[in-house]
Amino acid sequence: MSKKNRLVMRTAILLLLLSAIGYTLYTNFFTTKELVSVGDQAPNFVLTDLQGNEVMLSDLKGKGVFLNFWGTWCKPCEREMPYMENQYRVFKDQGVEILAVNIQETNVAVERFKNRYGLTFPILLDKNDQVRQAYGIVPLPTTILIDENGKILKKDSGQLTEAKVKEYMEMIKPKQ
Repeated sequence: MSKKNRLVMRTAILLLLLSAIGYTLYTNFFTTKELVSVGDQAPNFVLTDLQGNEVMLSDLKGKGVFLNFWGTWCKPCEREMPYMENQYRVFKDQGVEILAVNIQETNVAVERFKNRYGLTFPILLDKNDQVRQAYGIVPLPTTILIDENGKILKKDSGQLTEAKVKEYMEMIKPKQ
């Protein structure tokens, strides 16, 4: 290979790398990301539960929704699930619903987890990662509190204590 050919090849590779870096910087700093935030209307979605039933967020209008994104491998998720179950038993008859959205795991893994902890609230399967992306969820667990009108009241990333779960359930409980 001649010196001229090597120079052309190196220049082409360098230009390709610089283009990739430029594109990455542009998309990270100069484009807007459509993420949900407090005060927004919660994006509607349809997901399937472990029994194969479809659950649509908009069908829960009139109820407060405790929307929790989690994974079976996530230790903080595992620790907060019993707290969520305890408070669900208290608040489910007061117009509050938990939707626990599992991210991209098999039905078998999720079913085992559900049975191990005796969970009775709806567990939905986000197999294609669409709902997590629509809500802009990065760390797990993340909980989004939605009022009875479908408005987002709070977004909390990280493990919740039982006191915090109770406080959040009170916050989204429909006004009588």
